[in-house]
Amino acid sequence: MITYSSSGVSIEAGDETVSRIKPLVRSTFTPQVLTDIGLFGGLFDARFPEYEHPVLVASTDGVGTKLKLAFMTDRHNTVGHCLVNHCTNDILACGAKPLFFLDYFATGKLNPSVAEQVVVGLVNGCKENACALIGGETAEMPSMYSEGEYDIAGTIIGVVEKNKTLSPANVKVGNILIGLPSSGLHTNGYSLARAALFPKYSADTYFEELGFTLGESLLAIHRSYLNIVYPLLQQNLVSALSHITGGGIIGNTKRILPEGTALEIDWNSWKIPPIFSIIQKAGEILDEEMRNAFNLGIGMIICADEQNVEAILHACQAENPIVMGRIIAA
Repeated sequence: MITYSSSGVSIEAGDETVSRIKPLVRSTFTPQVLTDIGLFGGLFDARFPEYEHPVLVASTDGVGTKLKLAFMTDRHNTVGHCLVNHCTNDILACGAKPLFFLDYFATGKLNPSVAEQVVVGLVNGCKENACALIGGETAEMPSMYSEGEYDIAGTIIGVVEKNKTLSPANVKVGNILIGLPSSGLHTNGYSLARAALFPKYSADTYFEELGFTLGESLLAIHRSYLNIVYPLLQQNLVSALSHITGGGIIGNTKRILPEGTALEIDWNSWKIPPIFSIIQKAGEILDEEMRNAFNLGIGMIICADEQNVEAILHACQAENPIVMGRIIAA
């Protein structure tokens, strides 16, 4: 006789997981959340009295093969945080602040302890960004994933005043590019990094120049720039934002360019963090390939009128901002 359990799916593990994560998820709820977790959907009060013309902004993403580092190190409480921060930065680049988040967690055999650690990361990210985790899905799918592995993805919903949305229409020749430092690779370039590093090193290899093991450095949490940048948006100091993800500085920042303009980047204006030098040396990777795959130490780029640069640099001085280029005529 075949049962659901004998086919590889454990209802008991699912129930235990829900029991573990319920109080964690509830801790992110804001007054606009109208339902508890466990229903067929999450309800969020969509009245925005402080907005004249509110526009909802949505983004969905994952953390890619950074998950392989979580599996290698058996450390699962950071990747969820990375996911929320990544999605937050994406809608921030449109001028929006987050409202709520939904996650998808899929695995071959559900381990409630691992799932709980992942949700701890999601909860920490939601709290950092004042965002409610209002629902999600936990899927146990035998034979779909290797033992001990899982995948996560998330969707974020935010809001922005219509006349304050950021787009290439705001960008013009002469605008200055100001870079904000990353915490490392963030959530991109891990396939190349692993191919370069792990034939030679292990996750436990300690590097003096990093001050951490390789695994610790590669699992550094993807930074959220919301609390740094949103006050600048409120002061109308920003023309556009570029979140540096897959495709690197050029690949992402050209997305904010209007027709007839181009980027001028001073690649010598900042010191590339040692983690990237270690990767490049280990894999004998060309500079151009490094620039295409990695953020190289710049996680968010602010594009602004020259007259606003001093105010931005002053407001962000604790973040060590870098004037790294400008918008030029194509």
